[in-house]
Amino acid sequence: MSVEFKENFEVRNLTSFKIGGKVKKAYFPKSVDEFVEVLKIEPDAEVFGNFSNTLVSSDGYDGAVIVTTKMVQVMIHGTRVIAECGIKGPKLSQLVASHNLSGFEFMIGFPGSLGGEIFMNASARGQCVSDKLIKVKCYSRDKGVFELSKDEMGFEYRTSRCQKDNIIILSAEFDLDKKTSDEIKAKMDENLSFRKSHQPSLALPNCGSVFRNPEGNSAGRLLDEAGAKNFSVGGVNVWENHANFIINSRAGSSLDVLELMYKMFSVVKESFGIELKPEVRFLGRKNLREVELCKILNIK
Repeated sequence: MSVEFKENFEVRNLTSFKIGGKVKKAYFPKSVDEFVEVLKIEPDAEVFGNFSNTLVSSDGYDGAVIVTTKMVQVMIHGTRVIAECGIKGPKLSQLVASHNLSGFEFMIGFPGSLGGEIFMNASARGQCVSDKLIKVKCYSRDKGVFELSKDEMGFEYRTSRCQKDNIIILSAEFDLDKKTSDEIKAKMDENLSFRKSHQPSLALPNCGSVFRNPEGNSAGRLLDEAGAKNFSVGGVNVWENHANFIINSRAGSSLDVLELMYKMFSVVKESFGIELKPEVRFLGRKNLREVELCKILNIK
């Protein structure tokens, strides 16, 4: 097989948390055809872009992963944009902006890849990845490669049909809006300014929002009012400026993160009777305590 492949791959530096041990097999396809080729021989492989909302076990993972960071082709025809799943949000945002196309300004500060953003229906500052979506090319283990329209994707807040039906995004087509470069730049600057004041810098190892916002409420506000900003465990701590972020400030472990999430979850439950739902996924081996914590927190 011609696809780039590495055994016992040190995944830590690829993750936005900068946490994780060795992955037994890692594949790096450069095209949809290579991607599908890998899935045929590794049907149970987990798929990742930037590992931006994933906590990888410090003890590693015994299975196979497909990393889409080299699937970055983009085609632009007028207002139509077709992009592969591995391109990072900021790069795609800047690329379409150079063609005076609006709709992706919210991606400018996102660490994740397009596939992950569609998977979780990412949004920010009044824009959402599904807003301008026309259709996706995707893959499932029972159907192979197929297409879904926007209406068939079942988009809701922070979720899509992909999560329910184990569908993998390969590429997506969008129809964006024509705007002036000044309008687009102003929206990008607004997004970056908001992110700088409300979310940690991408230079600080973190995986974005830890918990989803409960309906009609704010996880960050609940955590703040419950006193979670003072919490830390081992090498990780709650970010001082927003209580719904965990920073890996001192070479923390996956267990440190889970223990801290449990403290955050517990204090909100005790204070308000609300059980927060995590945005974070877990990959890899679990020790007995990690098994227990993932079960309590309902982390898949």
